[in-house]
Amino acid sequence: MDRASQSGESAAQSTDERIHEAKSAVARRLRYVRQHHPEGPLTLDALAKRAHVSKRTLVQAESASGSNLTIETLVKVASSLGITRDAYFLDEQVFREVNAELDTLKELQKQEVESVALRQSSAAALPSGSLQELTGLLKGILDSAAKAQDTLQDIPYHQPDETDS
Repeated sequence: MDRASQSGESAAQSTDERIHEAKSAVARRLRYVRQHHPEGPLTLDALAKRAHVSKRTLVQAESASGSNLTIETLVKVASSLGITRDAYFLDEQVFREVNAELDTLKELQKQEVESVALRQSSAAALPSGSLQELTGLLKGILDSAAKAQDTLQDIPYHQPDETDS
């Protein structure tokens, strides 16, 4: 076998490996978001209805061999979950950043926070680092509030009676 055909086989094998890894990553991310979404855990059936895709498509996507999902399907699934960053299923960094945001949202819901106002001085989107910093700050605030609430609940309450005056 000559070098050119060996090189072609090696490139094809490398491409096949990359395709398999990408399918596995999409499957892992899909399973993760179904189990950890603030409105979850979601069944495949519930997510399929929500995203207007077939359950079979999602089952195949989560299988070991994966599925050739279209960009349209990935965007539909992400959008149905409130995820606006289309690369969520394809890019590990985006996956981590969005999950941090979803974790913060879940924590806010657990603390029964009804709304959060975020003002931005320009029309441009927040840089990734700023968003991570903001997420960290919000988590810190929520942790402090939870600790303060626990401390306040541990303090014995004394209701004054007529003899205290």
